[in-house]
Amino acid sequence: MKSDLHKVLHPIAGRPMLMHLLASLDVLGPERTIVVVGSGRDQLEKALAGREASIVVQEPQLGTAHAALQAESALGDFNGDVLVMFGDVPFVSSATMQRLIGRLHGPGDPAVVVLGFRPADPSAYGRIIADEDGRIAKMVEFKDASEDERAVTLCNSGLMAVRAEDLFSLLHRVTNDNAAGEYYLPDIVMLAAADGRGSAVIETEASEVAGINSRAELAEAELAWQRRRRAEAMAEGVSLIAPDTVWFSHDTKLGRDVIVEPNVWFGPGVTVAGSVTIHGFSHLEGADVGPGAEVGPYARLRPGAELGAKSKIGNFVEVKKARLGEGAKANHLTYLGDAEIGAGANIGAGTITCNYDGYFKYRTSIGEGAFIGSNSALVAPVNIGAGAIVAAGSVITSDVEADALALGRTEQKTKLGWAGKFRAMMRARKKDS
Repeated sequence: MKSDLHKVLHPIAGRPMLMHLLASLDVLGPERTIVVVGSGRDQLEKALAGREASIVVQEPQLGTAHAALQAESALGDFNGDVLVMFGDVPFVSSATMQRLIGRLHGPGDPAVVVLGFRPADPSAYGRIIADEDGRIAKMVEFKDASEDERAVTLCNSGLMAVRAEDLFSLLHRVTNDNAAGEYYLPDIVMLAAADGRGSAVIETEASEVAGINSRAELAEAELAWQRRRRAEAMAEGVSLIAPDTVWFSHDTKLGRDVIVEPNVWFGPGVTVAGSVTIHGFSHLEGADVGPGAEVGPYARLRPGAELGAKSKIGNFVEVKKARLGEGAKANHLTYLGDAEIGAGANIGAGTITCNYDGYFKYRTSIGEGAFIGSNSALVAPVNIGAGAIVAAGSVITSDVEADALALGRTEQKTKLGWAGKFRAMMRARKKDS
């Protein structure tokens, strides 16, 4: 990846690829989760803070079997089933994981169940030689395979299910007598076979077990995820005018009859109720949009933005940690930060809530039905009462009572004829220069 960030922490749809995998695992309710890491332990510990996951370090890195063996002490006296997954293979579904476990307890009582796939280009993948019922006769790494074995299209993803009581006894017997000099995890299948115990393979789509090892593959994974999510959104009743230009996060929630125009970005933590229109080139993150609201174009909703029913945020309006009541609107060129805006209030173009003094943040409260004139600056902390009017161009530093008119600007002075005299003077000066 050529990155200071650990590979498995690179995000897809706003979530690190490792967290995609762990979210699928969580559906199965695992008793224990162990993350084996070679380097970058400090980054993994920070990312996994608050989760019930143990981290063990593989040092040196001697292959996948050696990596799995590092989990032995962390599993301790665990006697259940073990799923072995790869952190850079993030899209394995909970259903596929459950199929692996189910087959482990299925016909023939296999020692190991391997997840296989058939890629368009088998290239350097290890091969699985199996019969029609999925019973494995042989598994071989590409480097060690014969020409006939390389012609087999069923490939090994490396993902598997095995009972804990079998896993570590087999892992301790794996050797590095191969072309790469590494301890291969798939070798446990043939070791079990030598003991007279069979193993089985189940298949899945190649896209589900695609590994990510470069920036290009990360981009491909992002695009594949987005395409699936766009299709789901439209199937659930969302209209995407130009689907390929809309980008979702892993947790984006959209209600029925939402219309999303081109070039909209959903960051993490966005919930949109039904019958909302999101106009083009808008950016939403950490926002809650109520039913019938309208956003954009060119709007930015930052974390903590809450839009009430039928409210409106227009072009070049930014909202951060602010709540708009039902029917409230800010149509143009406005910043609303750390604010409470009552139902039906109107925020004029160019209005800003001055919420930060360089050290602390302060809140602005605008009452129901208030009217804030264009190009006004509301210096927080300040309260604008219900039904109050703030005259255009005002700087408001004190509370405004309900139904009052506040003017925070100097008195206008007009000098008749001054402009004509000024132009004449300047033309004469330019002529003489």
